[in-house]
Amino acid sequence: MHFDRASRVRGRAAAVLAVAALLGSLAAATGTTATAAAPKEIARTAPKAPTPPADCSAAYRIEQKLDGGTTWRMCWSYDSDAGLVLERVSYQPKGEPKPIRVLTTGKLAQVHVPYDNGRAEYDDLTGFGFGYGLQDLKPAECPGGTIKTVKVRDVGNVKGLCTTTRARGHAYRLANDMGTKVWQAQGKDLLVYTVNKVSWYEYITEWRFSSDGTISANVGATGSLSPGDYDAADGRGWPIGKGARDYATSHSHNVFWRLNFGLDGNSKNRVEQYDSKVTVPQGNGTPKTRTTRTPVTKELAGDAKNMRWWRMVSATGKNKDGHARSYEIVPGSSNKYPGRSFTQHDVYFTQHRACEQFASNNIRNCGGANAPKSVDKWVNGETLNTPIAWVNIGFHHIARDEDQQPMPVHWQGFHLAPRDVTAMNPLTPADLAGQNGQHD
Repeated sequence: MHFDRASRVRGRAAAVLAVAALLGSLAAATGTTATAAAPKEIARTAPKAPTPPADCSAAYRIEQKLDGGTTWRMCWSYDSDAGLVLERVSYQPKGEPKPIRVLTTGKLAQVHVPYDNGRAEYDDLTGFGFGYGLQDLKPAECPGGTIKTVKVRDVGNVKGLCTTTRARGHAYRLANDMGTKVWQAQGKDLLVYTVNKVSWYEYITEWRFSSDGTISANVGATGSLSPGDYDAADGRGWPIGKGARDYATSHSHNVFWRLNFGLDGNSKNRVEQYDSKVTVPQGNGTPKTRTTRTPVTKELAGDAKNMRWWRMVSATGKNKDGHARSYEIVPGSSNKYPGRSFTQHDVYFTQHRACEQFASNNIRNCGGANAPKSVDKWVNGETLNTPIAWVNIGFHHIARDEDQQPMPVHWQGFHLAPRDVTAMNPLTPADLAGQNGQHD
C-alpha cells in the first residue's frame, strides 16, 4: 500500500511525525487507503494563513538589480503547508520612475500525486507535510548567492531559502542589414528557491525573475524512487534494476500554483482570453488567421488549446505608449490528469476569497464541513472583480532506469510574460531607443 511514504513525512517535525506514524499504522491495519487518511493528518494543526511582515524588514526582503538595469523587489514568508510564499513582487526596468507591481502573492497551491494502480493518492501540501520538510541548503547549492534562515513551525530555524543570480543565455540579438553591427546581450535571472522533502521525493520550488520582466515558476522533482513502490500492482510499471524483478509503479504529479496579481498595486484586474483560428485556403489562395478577444467576466475553468492564451490586465496602469499593462500566462508542457475534477482543467480564474488557498484538500475554513474543498467547485458563476489565477501543470511519471540513484530533476511549470508592461524591450540599447513603432 506504499505506506513507507507516510512513515517518512515531515522530516524533522517530531510531533507531526508521531501523528503520521500512528495514522500509517492504523491504515495498514485496517486496509484503508492513504487517500482517506491523509487530509486528517494536518487538518488538526493547520495554522491560519501567514501574515506577512508589516514592514517587510530586511530579513524578509529580496531586492536584486540585474544586468541591463532591471530591479526586482519582493517580500517573502513561509507557510507550513504551502512552503515559500512571495509577496508584493515588483519590477522596475531602466527608465521607469517607480517599481511596477506584478504580484500581490504567488505560491504553490498543491502537489497532487495519484498512483496508476488506484491504491494511493496524496495531496503533498495539505496531506503529507510538504512545508515541514524544508531542507537545509549548503553554500554549494546556492552559488554566488545568499541563504536565508526560515522559521518553520514545529521544526525551528532552517537555512532553507536561496537567492542568487544565474545566466540564461541570449537576452536578444539583432544584426543590421549590412552585417556591420550586431546588438546582443546575455541575460541573467534572479533565482529564488527552496527544497522540500516529502518521503522519498524532494521538490525544488523555483521562481526566476528575468531582466526583460518575465517570471518563471517551476517545480523540480528529484530525490529517489520509493522502493516500497517496486511492486507495480497495476501490472504496467517499469522494470527497475536487473532483470524483471522490481517494477516501479507509475504515478502522476499534478502541480498547482495560486497567483494573486494585483497589477500596478490594484487587485481589480481583468482577465482576457485570446483564440486564433486558421482558415483552410480556397483554390490557390493562402490561409488566413483571425484572432478574437473574449473578456472573461465570470469565473472560468479554462482548457489550453492550440493558439489559445490568457492574460491578466491592469485596471489602472498603462505604458508610455498608452497601452494597458498586462501579463500573459504561458503554460509549460503538461499531461493533464483526467481522474479528478480539479485536475481536468489547465487554468482557473476565481473571485478572491481569503479561505480558498489550496487547489485540492483545501484545509482553510470556507464555511464548515460541507464547504467545497477544491478549485473546480469554486467556479460557480461569480463575477470576477478581484480575480485569482490558478495554473495546473501535470506530469505522468513512468519510471526509468536513469531515475536511480539519485533521480535527475524533472521540471514542470509556466511563465508569466510581460505584455505591454513597457513601451519597448526594457533592455533596448541606447542607439535603438528611437525605433518605437514605424522606423526606417
